[in-house]
Amino acid sequence: MESGPPGSSRPTEPGPCLSSQQGADQAASASLQNAAAAQPGRHSLAVAAVLPAGGCGERMGVPTPKQFCPILERPLISYTLQALERVYWIKDIVVAVTGENMEVMKSIIQKYQHKRISLVEAGVTRHRSIFNGLKALAEDQLNCKPSKPEIVIIHDAVRPFVEEDTLLKVVTAAKKHGCSDYDLEFGTECLQLALKYCCTKAKLVEGSPDLWKVTYKRDLYAVESIIKEKISQEICVVTEEDNKYVSHLLEEVLKSELNHVKVASEALCHAGRDLQQIILDQCYNFVCVNVMTSDFQETQKLLSMLEESNLSILYPVVVVSVHFLDFKLVPPSEKMESLMLIREFAKEVKKRNIWLCGLLISYPQDEQKLQESLRQGAIIIASLIKERNSGLIGQLLIA
Repeated sequence: MESGPPGSSRPTEPGPCLSSQQGADQAASASLQNAAAAQPGRHSLAVAAVLPAGGCGERMGVPTPKQFCPILERPLISYTLQALERVYWIKDIVVAVTGENMEVMKSIIQKYQHKRISLVEAGVTRHRSIFNGLKALAEDQLNCKPSKPEIVIIHDAVRPFVEEDTLLKVVTAAKKHGCSDYDLEFGTECLQLALKYCCTKAKLVEGSPDLWKVTYKRDLYAVESIIKEKISQEICVVTEEDNKYVSHLLEEVLKSELNHVKVASEALCHAGRDLQQIILDQCYNFVCVNVMTSDFQETQKLLSMLEESNLSILYPVVVVSVHFLDFKLVPPSEKMESLMLIREFAKEVKKRNIWLCGLLISYPQDEQKLQESLRQGAIIIASLIKERNSGLIGQLLIA
């Protein structure tokens, strides 16, 4: 295969670049870009993946097969597909599902906009499902979506946290040894079968600690906890120019209370270019500040931007609409009726996977009391973002 243009760090076609000799071991530990830019004589491999997803999940103890169990209202298998789709050099992903779940799988692919996915019918056993996937990749038919790969990764549909470096190590080892597998307890049946029947060399590759399989119901809670943690690492405080002082105070308190979380602030200007960039960078947590007002103009502007961005397709986006009021000057009861409109807004944007809730923070004239109100508000905001409790959607909380 021809190499890329002069100065290019990637090959003409996607694929982990492997040398025929010593470079294979280097590629396993280097980044994909470094591997691609290394020595002459490297070539691009055609890599595909097969996901057997025909199990019924008997050990899970729930009526829904575990690969379709919801995590933050999204099927588990969708997270696994997302992990593989992020690896640009995996050209095709074949999923083997039972006939009765074929339409369910098609709707998942469409709803979450998965790409490079082909479906085949699962067999009566896991091995038969893998065989059907491999057969689909091997068939040379006109108008057949998958192309013939040189290496096929067999990956469980219920291992959602596989990383690219692990996959690259496996592909590198497979190229060198003929077969490889993740370093699970004593290897898996795929490796054992390859060793026993295929007369091929094999290599056991050490996997990451996150490369565990969802087997029992408690594992679903663990997956949800990990995902919540990952998408709660950044908060954007949004405000109008006139509200910058209070927004800055809230931002500083959030940084103090959440020292492990990145907190940024942006003005909700008409152009919204900086805010749009934050959305593009996939921040899933927003705090919209409204000072001395009970309307939702700023919050509605933010919600419109989020809806247009499609950011919430894969993960729920949390929006906390914060309202500051001086309780001595304006009793909360006078503004409560208008503030409770948040329920209607929340109900509407929930359809787009945006989780909206409200927070009313006391805005006393005393600086010390204001700091305490901000601290209480920051604690509530942190909890709303970290816990992502759907039961609090549309609720108005008071700090």
